[in-house]
Amino acid sequence: MMLQGKSAIVTGSTSGIGLAIARAYAKDGANVMINGFGPADAIERERAGIEKEFGVKALYSGADMSNGAAIAGMVAEAQGAFGAVDILVNNAGIQFVAPIEEFPLEKWDQIIAINMSAAFHAIRAALPGMKARKWGRIINTASAHALVASPFKSAYVTAKHGIAGLTKTVALEAATFGVTANAICPGYVWTPLVEKQIPDTMQARNMTREQVINDVLLHAQPTKQFVTVEEVAGLALFLCSDAAKSITGAILPIDGGWTAE
Repeated sequence: MMLQGKSAIVTGSTSGIGLAIARAYAKDGANVMINGFGPADAIERERAGIEKEFGVKALYSGADMSNGAAIAGMVAEAQGAFGAVDILVNNAGIQFVAPIEEFPLEKWDQIIAINMSAAFHAIRAALPGMKARKWGRIINTASAHALVASPFKSAYVTAKHGIAGLTKTVALEAATFGVTANAICPGYVWTPLVEKQIPDTMQARNMTREQVINDVLLHAQPTKQFVTVEEVAGLALFLCSDAAKSITGAILPIDGGWTAE
């Protein structure tokens, strides 16, 4: 149990990648604060389930990731409840797809706020404590789109490229304090969010389910397989280990070979 006695915040963790990371940390002994949106009863079921299954303390924060003051408040709440925030995973993100000349201004602002600025606010609040204790792990969920672009995703690609730059900067600032900062860059991950998009895409493109999966979703991934949330969580767990203490400022693809092309 390498994370015994450690505490983590994972944003955007009521489902998908974030929840898998939070559960991986809890399984390894860390107290966790989850965050995100969804039905209150479903969130409470996940929170209580983590406590019961892994014997750690699990909290939920409904902090709005587009609000800097709320994010700072979430970090302060976790520090008060756990005594420290040792691990910060900035995972919250949203997506919107449109040509740039038609991109809604409010969607641009929202994506930049939630996908990029939220990480800045959380790191700004959590880093002083990590530096003081001479140990910390900052992990930003970026995307293959931190390394390459796709059409019609101007805000998302911009935010994820920004996350890569933020990660490198924080890594340099924290390098002598026992704190690492890295970005994980998944390709297409099999999550409920992706699964729900398939029927609409089948209809819009007049394709079968298999065609949508292989010709649309997995077109960019040479393995022709989805990345799993467990694989992403495994990498996030490894980055917290002593074996990973010299890995910092890294932009780490986990994308089935997408960015190798």
